[in-house]
Amino acid sequence: MSAPVLSPTNDAITRAADLLRSGGLVAVPTETVYGLAANAANAEAIARLYAAKGRPRFNPLIAHVASLEMAQAQGAFSRQALELVEAFWPGPLTLVVDVSEHGTVSDLARAGLPSLALRMPDHPVAQSLLSEFGGPLVAPSANPSGKISPTHAEHVATDMGDRVDLILDGGTCTAGLESTIIDARGDRPALLRPGSLDPAEIERVWPGLIRPEANPDAPQSPGQMLRHYAPNAKLRLHAATPDEGEAFLGFGPGEATLNLSTSADLAEAAANLFRMLRELDQRYDRIAVAPIPSHGLGEAINDRLTRAAKTA
Repeated sequence: MSAPVLSPTNDAITRAADLLRSGGLVAVPTETVYGLAANAANAEAIARLYAAKGRPRFNPLIAHVASLEMAQAQGAFSRQALELVEAFWPGPLTLVVDVSEHGTVSDLARAGLPSLALRMPDHPVAQSLLSEFGGPLVAPSANPSGKISPTHAEHVATDMGDRVDLILDGGTCTAGLESTIIDARGDRPALLRPGSLDPAEIERVWPGLIRPEANPDAPQSPGQMLRHYAPNAKLRLHAATPDEGEAFLGFGPGEATLNLSTSADLAEAAANLFRMLRELDQRYDRIAVAPIPSHGLGEAINDRLTRAAKTA
């Protein structure tokens, strides 16, 4: 039976928080993508979340918080990390910090790591749910592990409707790509996953950004698996034109089956990426993708496309 899809009224938020307290799973909109929320302190609920997504348990989860106070109860923030918080929270920035001695986020959610990924989402529905619940919620993207992330409630209903208890419909996600993840434990910020926040913005607050090489067999944060965000169709990247029988996902002026941004706007392309991949995946078994510039948000778009194009 598919989960109910509800408008985020006060009654629906209260119902969702009650479900989470009892170990349930609730799909919730954020500014990035729809998340599959569970009580971050409830190991049984988190185990159910991993099973619902088919997600490897060695792949850690992000804990979402309603306030800096809630975050500092879970993790230890350096001066530089707090500067990033002041600049970008609430928003599409996840910070990896050391776990607080008195933190309540389950070891299972952290994949046994001594670190913790924390984010304060900038979406009224997510903020209302976190405030009503009163504690951290883990909320990875509400889709089967490795598949295309959802940016509409109907995507969640199609992919996960029989595996969740409730879907809160907050409309279209405005950013369209997952959060940027920064390891904030060292002397310099480390980019663990490019996302909806341009790395250049990080540099303006905390210079010296480094890009460590990820180990997909032992990820230190979400989004580091080799194959991820993938459609069923075969992707061909950096294509100037489509081959016969291919759909063409364009960028910039020119003919295309669908176009991420006819004006070559990277923010618009990021917001459209997952929705358009889904639409093409329903109609074609091969998709050619136009070249995307690698600067700014293009780094995150190309990261998602590269992982989506990897063969299993």
